[in-house]
Amino acid sequence: MSKGEMYPRFQAIIAALLFGASAPLAKLLLGDIQPIMLAALLYLGCGAGLLTLRLFQNFAMKPGSREAGLTRVDLPWLAGAIIAGGVAAPIILMLSLKNTPAATASLLLNFEGVATSLIALLAFKEALGKRLWAAIALITLASIILTWDASGAWGLSLGAAGVLLACIFWGLDNNFTRNISAKDPLSIVTVKGLVAGSVSLCISLATGGVFPHSSAVLSAMVLGFFSYGISIMLFILAMRSLGAARASGFFSSAPFIGALISLLLLREWPGISFLISLP
Repeated sequence: MSKGEMYPRFQAIIAALLFGASAPLAKLLLGDIQPIMLAALLYLGCGAGLLTLRLFQNFAMKPGSREAGLTRVDLPWLAGAIIAGGVAAPIILMLSLKNTPAATASLLLNFEGVATSLIALLAFKEALGKRLWAAIALITLASIILTWDASGAWGLSLGAAGVLLACIFWGLDNNFTRNISAKDPLSIVTVKGLVAGSVSLCISLATGGVFPHSSAVLSAMVLGFFSYGISIMLFILAMRSLGAARASGFFSSAPFIGALISLLLLREWPGISFLISLP
C-alpha cells in the first residue's frame, strides 16, 4: 500500500467510526423525539455545524487556497444526493429503528456498501475485485438472515427491511456524491445538511410532528454534526482517491462499530439471527 493511499483509508475509517455511533445514539433519542423530526434535526445539526466551521475557516484560510466550488453542472448530482441520502434514507432509518434493535439495525447498515458497490458497477462501470464480490455475497446473505421473520408480514421484519431500503438510498447518495467529490466537500455537506434538514422538518410538521424540549434538540443536532456532517465530509475526501466502491469497503466497518456500541450502551438482546449473521 502506497503512502498516498494511507491517508484516504484513514479518513474512511474515521468516517465509519462517527457514522457507526449514529444508530445506537439515535435510538436513545427516539424516546424523546419523533422519527421524522429526529431525521430533520440530525441533518440541520450537520448543516448548521459545518456552516459555522466554514465561517471560521474563511477567516483562517489563505487567499487562493480554497477548494473548487459547486457549479450549475453539479446541481443535479447534489439534488439527487440530498433527496436520496439526506431526506429519504434518514427518515426511513429513524422509522425503522422504532421497531428494530439498534444492534441489528447497525449490522444491517453493512448493506450500504453492497448497494454502493453494485450501483457503482452498473451505472458507473467501476471495477470490483474478487474479494469485494465475496464480501458482497456474505453481507447480502447476512442481511437476508437478519431480515427474515417467520411471524412478520411476508416472512419479513418490516423494520429490518426498512433499514435495507435506507441503505439503497444511501448507496444512490454515495454514487451521486462521487460525481462531485472533487468539489469542496465542506460546501457539499453544508448545503446537503441545511436543505435536507429543512425539507424533513417541513415533512415532520406537516404530518403532525412537534418540537421536543431544547436539550433533546441540542443533543440531536450535535449528533448530526459529527455522525453525518464530519463523517460525510471525510467520506467524500476518501472517495477522491479510492473511488466510491473501495471507500465504501472501508466505510463498511461502521455497522460493526454501531453494533458494539448498541450492545454495550442499550443492552438489547438482538436475537439468534444476529449471532448467525455477525461472522
